Amino acid sequence: MKTKAYLYIISAAVCWGLIGLFVRTLAAQGFSSMQIVALRSLAAAICVTLPLLQSGSAALRIRLRDLWLFVGTGICSLVFFNYCYFNAMQQTSLAVAALLLYTAPVFVMLMSLLCFGEAFTRTKALALLLTFSGCACVTGVFGSSLTLTLSGLLYGLGSGFGYALYSIFGKYAVRKYSSLTITAYTFYLALAASWPLADFDYQRLAAINLQAIGSTLGLAVLPYLLYTKGLEQIEAGQASILATIEPFVAAAVGVIFFAEALTPVKIIGMGLIFAAIAVLNIRKA
Repeated sequence: MKTKAYLYIISAAVCWGLIGLFVRTLAAQGFSSMQIVALRSLAAAICVTLPLLQSGSAALRIRLRDLWLFVGTGICSLVFFNYCYFNAMQQTSLAVAALLLYTAPVFVMLMSLLCFGEAFTRTKALALLLTFSGCACVTGVFGSSLTLTLSGLLYGLGSGFGYALYSIFGKYAVRKYSSLTITAYTFYLALAASWPLADFDYQRLAAINLQAIGSTLGLAVLPYLLYTKGLEQIEAGQASILATIEPFVAAAVGVIFFAEALTPVKIIGMGLIFAAIAVLNIRKA
């Protein structure tokens, strides 16, 4: 069963790695970062509601006292993570912003100690070390001259913290609700928070073309559904580290679709990320 959960998490990360294709298309249409978040939330909320309705109205029911779980996954995680990440990219290099985003496993490990009583083993420590080293290689940190302001650092760390919160709140939520219900209410709450902040030009929104609609749908549901499903079987800390295969996929997308250079350092980084995944599957001695 855990093998299937690993595949769910890795598949979600692959989908996240492909997001750059869709984001660049929407950005070329003139949409801002927050508008892309709002469009993604809208499309996801619509798409995920359809199978819920087919399952019966009971699948859409949640207890009011559990609403905080979806405030956590939808607003505290999804909206906050994107807000911080896009600001970090504006205030520092893309390489540094991406690397700071992948501080998420550290936050997950620390919060999991307090929330779930998960053990922080030597195997996890080694996997974290390999992960950060690999991410640093893939994002090009070792080959760049970097400057970092305090606000850029805080936004970057905020993106990592927000990214980690989905694992924490999602782990609580899967004890009570299906992955489909969690995904739906995550986007409902994200939509409610992001739409007022998006400041849409409704005339331009009304003229949106099929290419932009297709890109919006590509951003929508599948990654979060797969990731939440994987959390049903494995620890939040393991899931967060497995998801760091995303930079490998993003690097591959850059090479294939945008002719970005694939340097030896990036290849080493990809190998380190895969090594971290392998380490997680080694039984504790």
